[in-house]
Amino acid sequence: MNKDKLSQLPAVDRLLAQPALADAIARHGRQPITDCARAELAAARELIRAGHAAPDTEALAASIVARVEKLAQPNLRPVFNLSGTVLHTNLGRALLAPEAVAAMAVAATAPCALEYDIADGGRGDRDSLVEPLLAEILAAAMGEKAKDFAATIVNNNAAAVLLVLDSLVKGKEAVVSRGELVEIGGAFRVPDIMRRAGAKLVEIGTTNRTHAKDYAEAITARTAMLMKVHTSNYAVVGFTKTVEETEIASIAHEYGIPFMVDLGSGTLTDFARWGLPKEPTPQDSLAAGADLVTFSGDKLLGGPQAGIIVGRKDLIARIKKNPLKRALRVGKITLAALEATLALYRDPDRLAQRLPTLRLLTRSEHDIAAQAERLCAVLADFAGETSQVSIEPAMSQIGSGALPVERLASAALVVRYEGKRPGKQLAALEERLRALPQPVIGRIADDALRLDLRCLDPADEVRFVTQLTDAS
Repeated sequence: MNKDKLSQLPAVDRLLAQPALADAIARHGRQPITDCARAELAAARELIRAGHAAPDTEALAASIVARVEKLAQPNLRPVFNLSGTVLHTNLGRALLAPEAVAAMAVAATAPCALEYDIADGGRGDRDSLVEPLLAEILAAAMGEKAKDFAATIVNNNAAAVLLVLDSLVKGKEAVVSRGELVEIGGAFRVPDIMRRAGAKLVEIGTTNRTHAKDYAEAITARTAMLMKVHTSNYAVVGFTKTVEETEIASIAHEYGIPFMVDLGSGTLTDFARWGLPKEPTPQDSLAAGADLVTFSGDKLLGGPQAGIIVGRKDLIARIKKNPLKRALRVGKITLAALEATLALYRDPDRLAQRLPTLRLLTRSEHDIAAQAERLCAVLADFAGETSQVSIEPAMSQIGSGALPVERLASAALVVRYEGKRPGKQLAALEERLRALPQPVIGRIADDALRLDLRCLDPADEVRFVTQLTDAS
């Protein structure tokens, strides 16, 4: 009987001739469809041998299309970030402004002056694409020192710190407060980075208290740098003492050694202007006397992944001569996005509307709550009859090591289930949301699934509603 059923299966060529596959072949190519047809026929044979009926040709064609569509999906897919973390490291951190996206497209599709000086026709320096903009933004903080300003760009902030230490401290000592020896995501630690750079770490003070005299007393003939690391991903409260950057800079310069500040997240604007919590800026550190400042491009700055090093021209020149600089440098796509992002800072009055990261951070609780009212019934239909969907206050976090204690008032759609095994139902709902064409990422906590709407841009609301409605 199984032999009879097996004989009913069409040959590959007959399958490929089905009108239902014509569009798929046109979009994906004949070879991928052929491979999927063979895979579906093999699966059908296994089902028949297990006692199941043979699928008809139409069903096989539909399965082939579904298989090839799944294979064609990119691994790097857009998602709806409703996790409650704005700069979510696992979800790509900052969203780029349209101006940055357009600049990337131009750089990707045409030859461009990456290391070519159009004015004199000679070889150029890729850092010069963004250095003038950084100088312009930071000029007021530097005062007279602006004429000695330079910048260089690498892959990320960890690379920036590694490059600085390898260039200026290798084989010598860097002094850091014990309370600033942070661990960033993926278990990467400041002491490990220093060790890889060949720099000897000299810890001073205690976890909660460090004094100016600790820096001065640690300086020896082998000291090459005083370093301050912004504790951006945690906070120590209570009986604490830290040394102001102006004091550390004064001590460093008295002994003729550079002072470096690793800001990590680094924003180029005063958050207080928009009622957000205060976050240290490169301007603050440079004005305090820092010789070098490192910070990220894809966090609070709102640009692409990059590590930005700014400060004294002579120190930057030494850093750029390090062979590691070539290994860590960024390409034209990143520089195009970074240049376009930095250009937005020339217009501070419209920055919160044009820079997606700042726009999400400054969304009002009222607007988010109104959005929740619009979406509540849609989610309830998707979650099923046994669900209870409510709108509840939420507290979003900025993320990526920025302002770890501060929270932003928001609103969330919260799903609970009654009856037996609600946890299993919540897990199934979360899985269904992740299986949507554009996956929806929320979080399960306190026996409920929570979808914080701070990061659901109103422009994306229709697409969000449509896919939930289609899947209900």
